[in-house]
Amino acid sequence: MKIIAMYLPQYHSFPENDEWWGKGYTEWTAVKRARPLFNGHIQPKVPLDGYYDLVHDQPETFRRQAELASKYGVYGFSIYQYWFKGHQLMEKPMEILLANPDINLRYCITWANETWTRTWYGLQENVLMAQEYGDEADWKKHFDYNLQFFRDPRYIKVGNRPVFQIYRTHDIEKLSEMKECWDRWAREAGFDGLFWIGGNTAQTADSRRDLMDGWYDFEPGYTLNHHFSRVRRFRYILGTGMRHLRNVIVSKLTGGKGRMIVERRIPIHWILENIGTRSYEENEYPGIIAEWDNTPRRDYKGLIYTGAEPQYFEKMLGALRDKVSGRSEDFVFINAWNEWGEGAMLEPTKNSGYAWLEAVKRVQS
Repeated sequence: MKIIAMYLPQYHSFPENDEWWGKGYTEWTAVKRARPLFNGHIQPKVPLDGYYDLVHDQPETFRRQAELASKYGVYGFSIYQYWFKGHQLMEKPMEILLANPDINLRYCITWANETWTRTWYGLQENVLMAQEYGDEADWKKHFDYNLQFFRDPRYIKVGNRPVFQIYRTHDIEKLSEMKECWDRWAREAGFDGLFWIGGNTAQTADSRRDLMDGWYDFEPGYTLNHHFSRVRRFRYILGTGMRHLRNVIVSKLTGGKGRMIVERRIPIHWILENIGTRSYEENEYPGIIAEWDNTPRRDYKGLIYTGAEPQYFEKMLGALRDKVSGRSEDFVFINAWNEWGEGAMLEPTKNSGYAWLEAVKRVQS
């Protein structure tokens, strides 16, 4: 199978983040300030190879990551792109990668087309950067910028069609018209159109299934919201409610100074078991996580999938390998290579070492 790991470029400072979150803010800021919230909770997670900067430590960081990916059986990265009607955030790392063709790293683009808000602090109505889609002139500007990457020999393609992922197709009202334009421009550039992959996410499913060539499952939210059993959902809601009540009582008794515990916890095997055993459509590309803990971003209001272990991850990843075997496109998406703020990463940590990558390598052997 071709394992594609989602890749977050937010490991360098840029003006917008400085304004919104404080001077010098990067993903590492949240990661470093994380704290344990219950007995046995391992935080903060520390990268085994050190904290890196995806602008100032380049191209050495990409080169090291490419070597790791190749060694352990990761086919390539799907790098998040933050394009807001011509305005971009965090574009420099991928431009650095493009400028260094000697780095042996396959990659493609996932357009993370969400409006940015202060969600991490529970302020979803506080909009930082609104997502708008514009008209054909705006689409052309976006396509022309991406064309330089599509032409890169390392860019992941299906035949002569560069892969382009969209996280939330449901939000794009004129998706059909935009797709028609992009395919036409791609053919004019010498391709056979693009290979379009939409996201199956925790949000409302897009009913326009025939518009995309394939759909990738963005885990764990997709399974949690769309494939969770009623019994397990009830147990999850009940446990969350009890821990929330506990926090409310403690807060009142201590004047807000008591120790809060993380409220939302789910045994990870509830998610992975479903991922590894359910059926998939021919053009549905399974997704999987190794572990998940977004308390670095959300503190005790975060969500932790407990009981993560490389052996069970390896077993379920092996099940996905068998499910996509024989397909024309045997993609499997892992969330993620380096989502440190969400505790979802294959990159080695001081606590786990290379355990998750070793699990991938064994499945691919």
